[in-house]
Amino acid sequence: MRAAGGAMASFRLALIQLHVSAAKSDNLQRACGLVREASAKGAKLVALPECFNSPYGTQYFKEYAEKIPGESTQKLSEVAKECSIYLIGGSIPEEDGGKLYNTCTVFGPDGALLAKHRKVHLFDINVPGKIQFKESETLSPGNSFSMFDTPYCKVGLGICYDMRFAEMAQIYGQKGCQLLIYPGAFNMTTGPAHWELLQRGRAVDNQLYVATVSPARDEKASYVAWGHSTVVNPWGEVIAKAGAEETVVYTDIDLKKLAEIRQQIPILSQKRCDLYGVEMKK
Repeated sequence: MRAAGGAMASFRLALIQLHVSAAKSDNLQRACGLVREASAKGAKLVALPECFNSPYGTQYFKEYAEKIPGESTQKLSEVAKECSIYLIGGSIPEEDGGKLYNTCTVFGPDGALLAKHRKVHLFDINVPGKIQFKESETLSPGNSFSMFDTPYCKVGLGICYDMRFAEMAQIYGQKGCQLLIYPGAFNMTTGPAHWELLQRGRAVDNQLYVATVSPARDEKASYVAWGHSTVVNPWGEVIAKAGAEETVVYTDIDLKKLAEIRQQIPILSQKRCDLYGVEMKK
């Protein structure tokens, strides 16, 4: 369906909640198979989870890290071209110049690299008696926003912990993004408490769609992901949600509905820029 002016008014989004094992080749093969399945079911934009080719944990990042381009991103490029889709490649541990990053790549229907997002905010937390984790022990932070255009809408990228920072989402909204995608791996402490809450907050604050893509839950892993890959609409409603198991979540992104919500409650034009503001510095 097309809106006035020729842009597509709706499109199908698929979130692949992948069961990630210690075998990189198996993860890549399984991920590409599910991308093909999603494409066959009409998805135009397909997203993989955070650390889809590697177990999540500071002890794994160096072992599984790759250059970009490299083995994993080459396969993502090939399957995006084969299926003629936009593919958000979750994230992988990236090695560049002796540093490690948590990096998301995006490929277009021709297989070209459209965006590369390095996780900006590193997950360094300590919840006494529940979880302690410090990504900065091994990873370096990214230093840029990442957006890409599609025939449907502009998309903004973040990775997991990036979602907690409202200013980042607000900048994306100011720059014209109508969909934010966060590959993420919240855990069994932060997941039940904040996973859905943060997504609904980012969606309502900026009147856009928010989608999150988690690995499937593996109770035997050293880091147990919450799962529950989710899509929230600009009204703050959860319109699609997975459980804990491996699955593919499908939903139609309705940009006409987004426009109607922004017209009905025009907060974007009512901001008091004479009193406050959030700006992108680089």
